Amino acid sequence: MMKTISVCVSNDLEYDQRVKKTCATLQDMGFAIKLIGRRLPDSKPIERPYKTHRFRMLFKSGALFYAAFNFRLFFHLLFSKQDIILCNDLDTLPAGFLVARLKRKEIVYDSHEYFTEAEGLTGRPFPKKVWKRLEKWIFPKLRHVYTVNESIAKIYRDEYEAPVKVVRNMPPKRTKKITATRKELGLPEDKKIVLLQGAFIDPDRGAKEMALAMEHLEGVLFLIIGSGREKETVRIIREEKGLEDKITLLDKQPFDLLQKYTAVVDLGISLDKPVHLNYKFSLPNKLFDYIQAGVPVLTSRLKELERIHNQYDIGMTINSHDPKEIASKVEECFSNEARYNLWKQNLKRAAEEFNWENESKRLERVFKAFL
Repeated sequence: MMKTISVCVSNDLEYDQRVKKTCATLQDMGFAIKLIGRRLPDSKPIERPYKTHRFRMLFKSGALFYAAFNFRLFFHLLFSKQDIILCNDLDTLPAGFLVARLKRKEIVYDSHEYFTEAEGLTGRPFPKKVWKRLEKWIFPKLRHVYTVNESIAKIYRDEYEAPVKVVRNMPPKRTKKITATRKELGLPEDKKIVLLQGAFIDPDRGAKEMALAMEHLEGVLFLIIGSGREKETVRIIREEKGLEDKITLLDKQPFDLLQKYTAVVDLGISLDKPVHLNYKFSLPNKLFDYIQAGVPVLTSRLKELERIHNQYDIGMTINSHDPKEIASKVEECFSNEARYNLWKQNLKRAAEEFNWENESKRLERVFKAFL
């Protein structure tokens, strides 16, 4: 009989590409999938080739939300059938772990980030302490754990002496050329376009500094696609500085449409600041989206990003987050056509490695033990 995996997340399922790819891979392996998350007031209907379930939550965020969500998740898992529970991030792990113990089921933990050092917990010692205690209680008891990059995996291995594997969040390999044009997408054809995309454009991810850098750039458009708290800051900067013709902000887009936008830009940016460990050791998903689109990148000097720069030479890094420095680096990226074309060639090689078709083999090795 086909084994069932209950896949648990705390978001509304719609835009989580990592979880979507994971579910598809596990379904292809022969597992029956049930994806469990939450429903927000503006959540759209989703259609997936497997079961989904979303809780309507009274609380939208904070301690009451996480407590209520785990309460709902616990009883849902307890009274439903599954052979394996897959918890995505620490905020679903308490309920999943307890049910796995009570029902003697297998549990797998996918840590999407270094959760206890996340930006949302910075300067909040009490909730950080609570999450860390939960992690210390559960993590050493887990046998099947993987995370998004080697730096975070090493932290967990050193702290908990656990066999943590790595499954990076790669986009699918592009097999068809995207034919969308800037005109069709409402973008200027006479400017260089610098793109920042992401579901969490929050403070310390470089959006504010890039917006301020636009005062020092001509013939360049800064395009933001996504959501997050820092978008409003950029909106204010655009109005106060009179940069309406230099900065364009778009909401989150369906993945297929986002790919079209990414394919027509000239430079992708990822400018996270190492202000806490989660950003210091991050490997942003957007980097691989840029690579698959063949777009050179400008990034901050983070360990995981520099590793890829050194391996493939696909762009440049900034020395600081000073807006003038960022503007100077953007100009430098476009100043040498031969070097820019070399980056484009190197991106083709990088795209052959950094794709989900390759990375999913790591995921398959984790779950083959349950077949």
